[in-house]
Amino acid sequence: MEILKVPDEANHELIQGITELMMEQMDSLSVEMSAETLYETISISLQPHTPSAIFVAQRDAEIVGCAFANSGISLEKAGYYIWLNDLYVKQSKRQQGIAKKLLLYILYWAEESGYKGIELETGINDIATKKLYNSLGFYDIVSKRYGRIV
Repeated sequence: MEILKVPDEANHELIQGITELMMEQMDSLSVEMSAETLYETISISLQPHTPSAIFVAQRDAEIVGCAFANSGISLEKAGYYIWLNDLYVKQSKRQQGIAKKLLLYILYWAEESGYKGIELETGINDIATKKLYNSLGFYDIVSKRYGRIV
């Protein structure tokens, strides 16, 4: 298996593979979005000088996992940090350590790139995911996240 940060100059085939996998995630979350809109959003995030990064896990040229992150600046962390928006592994490829390998790669990349921390969220009842995050040194932050479409 290969884990890589998707380069800004990603080709159509790679973006299409990411789109197909992330459409599976959108469907599992009951998010109504067209493949065209998701493809366009992924393409925008890969433009130079955006705060986004996409990481993929590939096995035999198939994208089996994907993580989407954005960077921000934190006063609390005194510098840049990563917000991990999405981490998704193809349903038929779960329980094979793919999410852990993706996270380990992102942790290494973030440290090498000078980031001060990584934050993410998961569902309250997602015990397996919480166990994974805790095993890699993530800890619970007591908060309630709010959002609004503008």
